Order: sequence, then structure tokens, then C-alpha cells
Amino acid sequence: MQTKANVTPKLQPTSVSKSKHGQAIRLVSTSAMPRDEWLQIRNQGIGASDAAAAVGLNPYQSQLELWMIKTGRMLPTPMPKADEGRSPLHWGQALEPLVARHYSEATGRRVRRVNAVLQHPDSDKPWMLANLDYAVAKDPDVQILECKTAGEFGARLWRDGVPDYIQCQVQHQLAVTGEQAADVAVLICGQEFRTYRVERNQELIDALIVLERQFWDLVETDTPPSADGSESARKALHTLFPTDDGETLDLTNRDDLAESLTRMKALRDQLKSIQSEEASLKQRLQQAMGDASTAELANGRISWKRSKDSTTTDVARLLKDHPKLADAYQITKPGSRRFLILNK
Repeated sequence: MQTKANVTPKLQPTSVSKSKHGQAIRLVSTSAMPRDEWLQIRNQGIGASDAAAAVGLNPYQSQLELWMIKTGRMLPTPMPKADEGRSPLHWGQALEPLVARHYSEATGRRVRRVNAVLQHPDSDKPWMLANLDYAVAKDPDVQILECKTAGEFGARLWRDGVPDYIQCQVQHQLAVTGEQAADVAVLICGQEFRTYRVERNQELIDALIVLERQFWDLVETDTPPSADGSESARKALHTLFPTDDGETLDLTNRDDLAESLTRMKALRDQLKSIQSEEASLKQRLQQAMGDASTAELANGRISWKRSKDSTTTDVARLLKDHPKLADAYQITKPGSRRFLILNK
């Protein structure tokens, strides 16, 4: 069952005058602020890192998941522990100061942390918030520094320059601050350093404001956006509707949903056919390879190698020999909802 949103009291800015960051209002200092309080403030508006998700351009987060977070129905991704060495979020935060320092050394520009939540000064855009990584000191060409890291998967998004979702983040920052340019410094796979200049694009900013306002209206009216087929949206839906009530809902008057079901059935049939053809082609190549580990073709290279042997526990035998262990170590796993197409 859908729950109502948590309402957070509106903050008052510490100063209504222009701050050192262009035209932005310095809403609150974050220098000694606990993370929970900072997240609560972020939920009062759309931050720069939220911008791409709010307009449907974030490859990692859907509009629905962001809406769930902003309405208090879902918690943001928790901060990884220091010993979680495989977490991209952990390494992104750990490497950020190093990226900023290298940028400063490579360009000769002085940068400093901005420990504040900034707010757009226009009275009709109080939901536009921003946290800057760094400000560039006394430079007429660039005023903001955004630091990024990209691993093996994320590096693909940087092949043609700054990815669209980062462009949204930076243009949002420029909109809030009124500044004219930002540098995006990125460390690719821990060894390749790049810097990109992002100039203020007023046409893009105007479009962002319109789309972000539409998303924020959904937050304020407690109206969920449509799911987009992403893993993020799947996770959000399962969080929003974790259980079923046993009732049968009559949707026979919804022609649009009947059309969706028809299209889904057709796609599943196509998918089965494609998977069958793919399996046949794969087996043909495997049969031609025989015992070989790899093969060279005129248009590519293929591999068919055996993985290393692994050791596992024979749980069935263990429980057969020691049946009391089953009761001693039982746990209850919550059930999950399974979507099926049923025959009438």
C-alpha cells in the first residue's frame, strides 16, 4: 500500500544576500553537519546531483526512485564503510581531494571547498539547491570545479566527453550560482586524468528548469512519475508496493493497459525466438572450436575456456547427516512479488 510522504519543515536561509558563489543564497553551512541532517535538507529540493534523474537522464537512477527518496518513502544509498574497498561511492569520495589537488597543480588555479547548501535566489525556484565540490578562486574564465572518478564501466560514458547526466549536474550548478563556467576533472580507471570545460548554456538551463519544476510538482502533490523500465525503477516499485492484498483489481476499462499487455506478450514471443537463434549460433561456434580455448575469425575473436574448479559445501548431505542443524540455523526470508501473465 502506498504511504504518504514525510513532510520536512522548510529551512530559512542563513542569509538572503548574495553569497560568494555568484548570485546563490547560502542556505545553510554543512561544515559540521551530520549526514542525516544534510540528507534531510537535500530532500527539500532538487540538488545538482539530482538534476539528471529529475529530468530522466540519469543512467543510474530513475525519476521514480528519486521521487521515492524526496517523498521519504525510500532512503538514499547509504555511505559505504571504509573497509568496503569495492564500492565506487567510497572510492569516489576518497579520491575527490586528490583529483582536486591534481587539477590545481596542473592548471595553477587555486580551489577551495564550499561547505554549504546553496539555493537559487529567485523566489519561484526555492527548490533549486546545489552543493559545489570546489570553487575556483579569482579566475575570470572558470568559477566551479566538479571532481569525478570513473571505473571500468563508467569510463565508457566518458568516451565522447562529459556524459549528459554530468552536463545536467553542472548546468544546474551554474543556474543556481549564476556563474559562467565550470571545469569537470575526472580520473578514469585510477590512472588517466582529464579536464573538461563546461560553459553556461542558458537554453539548456531554461529547459532544465522547466523539467525540474515538473518533477518537483510531482513531489509536492505526492504524485509518482511513471516507471521507465530501468533497474532503478524496478527497485523503487518493489519498495513502494512490497506486498499484495489478495484482491483482484478490475482494469477492464483501461484500454491503454490492455495494449501494454498485448505488446508485452508480443515482445516475450520475439525474445524467445531471438534467444533460441542466439543459442543455436553460439553452439555452432562452440562445435567448430572443439577443444580450442580461443578462435580467430575474420570479423572478431571468440573464447571458450573452462573456469577454475571451486569448492562448495554439500548442504543437502550436511543436513541429511545432521538434521538438527536445519532447525538451529533457520532464518526467515521475506517473500517477493512475482509478476506473471495468467491465462484466462
